Amino acid sequence: MSIIYDENKKVFKLDTAKSTYAFHVTNDGTLLHLYYGAKIPETDITHMLRIPGDEPFVPAVHDSMGPHSFDCAPMEFPTSGMADFREPCFQLMDKYGMSACECVYKDYRITDGKPKLNGLPATYSRDGDAKTLEIFCTDPHNGMEIVLMYSVFEYCDVITRSVRVKNNGTDPIELRRLLSTCVELDRMDYDMITLYGTWARERHVQRFPLRFGKQSVDSNRGATSHAHNNFIALCEHTATEDFGEAYGFALCYSGSFVAMAEVNQYEKTRVVSGINPYDFSWHLECGEEFQAPEVIMTYSNEGIGGMSRNLHDIMRNNLIRGKWRDKRRPILINNWEATYFDFDSDKLIEIAKEAKKAGIEMLVMDDGWFGHRNSDRSSLGDWFVNEDKIKGGLKKLVDEVNKIGLKFGIWFEPEMISPDSELYKAHPDWCIHIPGRRRNTSRSQLVIDFSRKDVRDYIYSRVKDILSSANIEYVKWDMNRQLSEVGNEVLPPERQREIWHRYVLGVYEMQERLLTDFPDLLLENCAGGGSRFDAGMLYYSPQIWTSDDTDAIERLKIQHGTSLCYPCSCFGAHVSASPNHCVGRITPFKTRGHVALPGTFGYELDVTKLSDEDKNAIKEQIEEFNKYNPLVRNGDYYRIGDPFATDRFDAWEFVSKDKTEALLEYVQVLKEPSVFLQRVRLKGLQSGKYYRCEQNGRVYSAEVLQNSGFDIPDLWGDFMSYIAYFTMV
Repeated sequence: MSIIYDENKKVFKLDTAKSTYAFHVTNDGTLLHLYYGAKIPETDITHMLRIPGDEPFVPAVHDSMGPHSFDCAPMEFPTSGMADFREPCFQLMDKYGMSACECVYKDYRITDGKPKLNGLPATYSRDGDAKTLEIFCTDPHNGMEIVLMYSVFEYCDVITRSVRVKNNGTDPIELRRLLSTCVELDRMDYDMITLYGTWARERHVQRFPLRFGKQSVDSNRGATSHAHNNFIALCEHTATEDFGEAYGFALCYSGSFVAMAEVNQYEKTRVVSGINPYDFSWHLECGEEFQAPEVIMTYSNEGIGGMSRNLHDIMRNNLIRGKWRDKRRPILINNWEATYFDFDSDKLIEIAKEAKKAGIEMLVMDDGWFGHRNSDRSSLGDWFVNEDKIKGGLKKLVDEVNKIGLKFGIWFEPEMISPDSELYKAHPDWCIHIPGRRRNTSRSQLVIDFSRKDVRDYIYSRVKDILSSANIEYVKWDMNRQLSEVGNEVLPPERQREIWHRYVLGVYEMQERLLTDFPDLLLENCAGGGSRFDAGMLYYSPQIWTSDDTDAIERLKIQHGTSLCYPCSCFGAHVSASPNHCVGRITPFKTRGHVALPGTFGYELDVTKLSDEDKNAIKEQIEEFNKYNPLVRNGDYYRIGDPFATDRFDAWEFVSKDKTEALLEYVQVLKEPSVFLQRVRLKGLQSGKYYRCEQNGRVYSAEVLQNSGFDIPDLWGDFMSYIAYFTMV
């Protein structure tokens, strides 16, 4: 069994294929964390609490805890105001202005499968591949019910955690903080890995040793943000891609968040993650409950790469849903970098005809098709077709594109409203704002108030009407600014701080409605590029636009960092024009294709202006993509190079689950003189087997490829690329 309870030792033990997570119930009902690491067989492990007499002497031992002090005990779910002075997961404010709260164990339940989280994205069970433990607790002082939920996905070494609370008391309560997970580690000698960045430079890797005190990443922007991703990892100082212990924590949420590691004075580490308590509260009337989002956790003793592959498996198989979860995505061309706002239906038809000749399968019409929008300064919210551009209407255009032989997709930004729009003139109160304060625009737009059902219903009706009017098979859902001046004129004062979370729930509800009404629709999320690239969005869209920076060399770092947590199959990745529109870099067409190959693959350029040589290159790239995509989409991913460590090269590899085939991709970033041979070691092959390289016809043992390496042919010039495909013989 993956979840057991030892009644004698009062130990809960959760096992995956290679890991164990365990905690203990004390005599007074306190939950103490015991262990998270490599798999162990026994439940008789309460000695890990270091009692009696092994703890450092502290004068503040608490009588109810036996020999323990709340200040250093490994709390499974720490609360505020009860002499644990580290970062809490739970805090409230009662009618007396008191914020102390407790979490006292009462009962448990183990079930097969995994329940849904009300209104929130979360992993799900397929064919009985999960088991769930619910721990029922209470605060005896105020009647709060706290339910800790753990789900075990044994096959991929993943455990998920979430929390819900219910006010079973006699008075309303203000919930001030409810983080989703806490893990106590018995050491501090770890490195922390985070993903930081900005627009066009998302998810760069930062790795640093833990120090005493708190080290955290967060967002208070109402979205995940370009600045920090809501994934963090802890690993041994000596951990590499292939060796050593690593823990990964991915929050399944798309709003403001915090993820933190705190080292206390006794050299122990607490890891917490959840909704950012900044400017947050939730009013709970008697009988009301609140559900916190889920955290996906994994442990690997096979290095950082092993951690990543665990996360990739759970997200591909048990988070992404629907028709497109296991399917190759259509190869699309998006007109944004080809035309920006300067297009009409004639130009789109011209692009579609050339795209069809090259083997592209879908045309996506980006921003500028609605209202009177000829720049980014107007018309958001006016989701009506501009027939000065789209002559004869949208259905006529879509039908023409379909006749050419291409599918059709469209861009929306449903969460925004322009002051220069008919909708804003009619409903100036529909944006998020604080009455009486100046409304600060960003990119000439305001955020529409998705915390309000009437607003959501109207916007959804417009989006649905557009999608119902023609054969539209793909939607790119964008969000180009984040939340500020958060308030509205609808909610009472005690519920105003709920808007941050209500807004995110509104986004989720809208996308769920969209997928319910249009189950065959391919949805791609985007947020100013990659500022909402998180596990929560993957529940609704099987792909996310990785970055507005499509330069192949910049994408090496962006895609490397993103792959620490997220599977390549969800990377929105396109071949774009050269010189690149973001950085002005000139790169070979072949290299641009190879860097986009691991992702969803498409084009972001004006195909009508390409040379015949480049048009033929598109045909070759599409043939290559079709050949390798099943392996890329379903295989295990191995990082071989590190673009943050060297500017010479980057390399990565996909290996099929049965280890019968492998694809190596190599990018020479800067050519160095007197270096004519680059040898890279492959990973993940089956020992004792032999592999034939399609490119040179030679047969190699797995041992040679993994221990000596594969010789990359000499590549002349900067920004060159090479791929090698291996099959078992």
